[in-house]
Amino acid sequence: MKKITLLAIAAALAAIAVSPAFAHDMSADGMAGMPGMAAANGMGAQMHMDEHMRMTDPRDPAPQDIERANDLLATLRRVLRPYRNYRVALAQGFQIFMPSVPQDVYHFTNYVWSGDEYQGRFDPAHPGSLLYVKQPDGNYVLVGAMYSAPPDFTPQQLNEMVPLGIARWHEHIDICLPASITLDDLLRGNVGQGQQNLPGMIPIAANPEALKLDGKYGVFADGRFGFTGKIHDAAACQAAGGNFLPLAFGWMVHVYPFAGDDLKVAFGTSIPKPAAQ
Repeated sequence: MKKITLLAIAAALAAIAVSPAFAHDMSADGMAGMPGMAAANGMGAQMHMDEHMRMTDPRDPAPQDIERANDLLATLRRVLRPYRNYRVALAQGFQIFMPSVPQDVYHFTNYVWSGDEYQGRFDPAHPGSLLYVKQPDGNYVLVGAMYSAPPDFTPQQLNEMVPLGIARWHEHIDICLPASITLDDLLRGNVGQGQQNLPGMIPIAANPEALKLDGKYGVFADGRFGFTGKIHDAAACQAAGGNFLPLAFGWMVHVYPFAGDDLKVAFGTSIPKPAAQ
């Protein structure tokens, strides 16, 4: 049953992107400081408009926007309470997306609920992904949730789900992925770690740190590919032997209900510091 669900979602997402797609937030956790390295495939701790990110335009909030946003926070605080223990999420079928790749925030995805969202069925009480921050001891602390929507949704449709006067939805655009990676690989967390000299890795002879970095980040190690990769146009992607995605997946929005009552923080673009559990 799980395999059928994954394949169904993969097919839907492939149809959306017209080619293999991958669109969850990953960061390189220190790679930006490496000589010649860029943060691999991530927006880091703060999302912002760049060559790989498109966001909805900001709006002045209407009074009903504030009321709706507070209602949504109350719903999430209630329904997410059991998932403060991340093992409960895993036991209920949530899957950690790319668990081996260091990230600022990890997505625990329920592929049934996420699939409903990409079919335009929005249920505030069943967000497709839960957002966790990993601690040094290996445990995960819940910080929020992510809703998704089809890529062809209009601003009005997005506004009906989560008000645009409060939150800014985002989508990932102009992504180049290594040709060696398929959608199924990414859904299963297979990014070439443990292999050597695949496209997107650092040549072992080129850098004494290459073996360690390749083992940690796989095909996203060299900084050209991915969601903050240096490649952001079709011609350059083709020249690098990659797969160019004009759009990866659809619209997404993060909500941080445990960050307090300040709506700018709860619906903001920065990952808040995990609250005490």
